[in-house]
Amino acid sequence: MLQKSLPILKWKSILRNWQQIDWILLVLVVAITTFGGFTIASCEIDESTNYAIGHWIVGILGLILAMTLAKWRYQSLLQWHWVVYAMTNLSLIAVILIGATAKGAQRWITIAGFNVQPSEFAKIGLIITLAAILHSAKVSSLPSVIKVLAITAVPWGLVFIQPDLGTSLVFGAITLGMLYWANVNPGWLILMVSPMVSAILFNLFFQYWLFWAALMTLIAWFTLPWRGIAAIMAFMSNFMAGKLGGFLWSLLKDYQKARLTLFLNPEKDPLGGGYHLIQSRIAIGSGELWGRGFGAGTQTQLDFVPEQHTDFIFSAVGEELGFIGTILVLLVFWLILMRLLYVACNAKENFGSLLAIGVLSMIAFQITVNVCMTVGLAPITGIPLPWMSYGRSALLTNFIAIGLVESVANYREKKEYWQKKK
Repeated sequence: MLQKSLPILKWKSILRNWQQIDWILLVLVVAITTFGGFTIASCEIDESTNYAIGHWIVGILGLILAMTLAKWRYQSLLQWHWVVYAMTNLSLIAVILIGATAKGAQRWITIAGFNVQPSEFAKIGLIITLAAILHSAKVSSLPSVIKVLAITAVPWGLVFIQPDLGTSLVFGAITLGMLYWANVNPGWLILMVSPMVSAILFNLFFQYWLFWAALMTLIAWFTLPWRGIAAIMAFMSNFMAGKLGGFLWSLLKDYQKARLTLFLNPEKDPLGGGYHLIQSRIAIGSGELWGRGFGAGTQTQLDFVPEQHTDFIFSAVGEELGFIGTILVLLVFWLILMRLLYVACNAKENFGSLLAIGVLSMIAFQITVNVCMTVGLAPITGIPLPWMSYGRSALLTNFIAIGLVESVANYREKKEYWQKKK
């Protein structure tokens, strides 16, 4: 009897290091990664590529990293956050100096024959840095918010000039999400985003811009100090942003301009910039309710959808598994986001809670943009679908992020499931 109990005690001793991790979150992430590999396999026309095998191998490595981070106390990052921030920026500078160029962008560094994308790992660096700054600081004053924005601006600018518009947008989503969780006035967050909206509306829909500028003026009046001056500054900043919209447009590459405009009417260039979106919508629409069957999609198997194993993996799901399949995939993602929120709400202290919210903001934004991109509701920005799209750096980044969240869950206040009666 004693010999039978020894293996059980051994396993309990091993699992003690992960006693409080969120197993539901971990299982969901492993499941969507595994499913992503099968979907990638169904997209592989050339059997020599082995993208699916590579996806699973990197997924296993990512899972090992996540489990290792989960047993490591995340609080130790507090004393190293400036080192993390410096390494993040240095890696992005290295891309500019020695990075490899592909598809009109310089985003990768070749290490031992593998292309590594530092901008992906920079997302984690930004989350750690902002969480460390915001966890003890009161961001109820404008100078403190400006400090956070200045810290974000450095890696954001380095990523934007690569150019990598998609990742720079993710940086913005992370910053806004973490500021909101740190109790920054929501009106201030809207005012931060308002110049970007004005740059678009002023040049395309001037009548809507007038309404938007008036709304921003009112928000500034009711939320900022020195109401009169703040209202005037809010209006002028939106006006200047609109005027500068044309100049900012000229800074973008031609393919970026096409991505930002053709989603409204891809039929303008059906064989060029609009081709991706047209073929993606055909693939998703042809799946109807139940799909054409795994590995039986015509658009997928005949290679009509470019980048179908990376940015457009969701179109393969829609064609092969139909509306039901896409809803199930979105349900899994929704459950993952809910578990991230649960960990954030039950964290031991503010630093851990902010780490979880930073990861939540990153994942939620990428899912939303990628899915909307494939169905024609958003411009094509090159943002991958977390854990499903093929991409070694992106997959490792997402697993590292989950490892940090699991560490937050693992070291929260211990719960007593069995209490002795008095």
